[in-house]
Amino acid sequence: MAGKPLTIALIAGETSGDQLGFKLMQSLRLLSPDCRFIGVGGERMTEEGLDSLFPISDIAVMGILPVLARLPLVLRRIRETADFIIASQPDALVIIDSPDFTHRVAKRVRQVRPDIPIINDVSPTVWAWRPGRAAKMRAYIDHVLALLPFEPEAHQRLGGPPCTYIGHPLIERLDEFRPNGDEAQRRAAKPPIVLVLPGSRRGEIARLMAPFGEAIALLSQHYAEPIDFVLPAVSHVEANIRHAMQDWPVKPRIVLGEADKYAAFRTARCALAASGTVTLELALAGVPQVVGYRVSILEAQLRHLIQVSTIVLPNLILGHNAVPEFLQEDCNGPTLAKALLPLLSETPERAAQLAATRELDQRMAVSVPPSTGAARIIASLIKQ
Repeated sequence: MAGKPLTIALIAGETSGDQLGFKLMQSLRLLSPDCRFIGVGGERMTEEGLDSLFPISDIAVMGILPVLARLPLVLRRIRETADFIIASQPDALVIIDSPDFTHRVAKRVRQVRPDIPIINDVSPTVWAWRPGRAAKMRAYIDHVLALLPFEPEAHQRLGGPPCTYIGHPLIERLDEFRPNGDEAQRRAAKPPIVLVLPGSRRGEIARLMAPFGEAIALLSQHYAEPIDFVLPAVSHVEANIRHAMQDWPVKPRIVLGEADKYAAFRTARCALAASGTVTLELALAGVPQVVGYRVSILEAQLRHLIQVSTIVLPNLILGHNAVPEFLQEDCNGPTLAKALLPLLSETPERAAQLAATRELDQRMAVSVPPSTGAARIIASLIKQ
């Protein structure tokens, strides 16, 4: 990318997008050392040299009621961000996840400056929810960078923009949660380590702690030997977790921080997990799991609109339900404990999940790191 220094506009709406954004900035700088970045990002993107227009905490809201409460501020930030990018005339605009915010900015930019290439890093879940969005995206998105290997086919089938699988960022971190020799021996040793992962959001904690607590109590009763339960937690919900655990007859050890979380992954025999990215982390770590999840009453009314038969990422990637999942009323202590029990021993259920994790590796493999692949596609679109 020789010639005048490039200006790339980046918009990330939450912490996960900030993590992707800073790696993308590093990879773009390898292609164009003088590259300048503008837009919206978090702590990591700021450390890489982005002067964010405003804190991403202004727009990092999830759930219907929280969004409504902050709607006037979010709408103002959409207008401000679009106006800033239009005035700055960047060589490209990269929107990272958070489609409720970033896509609205992209639409405004496209209306005024149709010459600016717009790249969507992280495909919206058009394959699961509101599939009509895919075709509409063609009007304001030039290319989609997909983190999941089935997404390019989904966009093609639904009439969406050109889409390339670049790889999930977790595959750059496999060494962090895969066991070495000693850790593999601990994974097979006694007492077995069982992970309890009730989520990282307060709503998830409120809905899942009771059935998860009942499940591990029943598992302890039905398994003939002691079990070492470990609950990796993030600090902002630690107090909620400890409060919910007060009356549990079986209390897991709580570990905090990502390093201790992945250390637990490397030695765990199996896991009970909330739906989310953690299910993909567990699968890539080779940890058999059972997934339980409950949503609010309002969100439950929308279940019939979901277009897929599973909400578990490894199952979506594999195309079959290798990981058992139990939702809403099925997410209860006895059901979860019954599904977990065979994963503690060398059973057909455990063997099947381990085989699925090996298949997952093959499906998710890429030739270059995801951020490198993304940077190359962005550079190619700018040249065009």
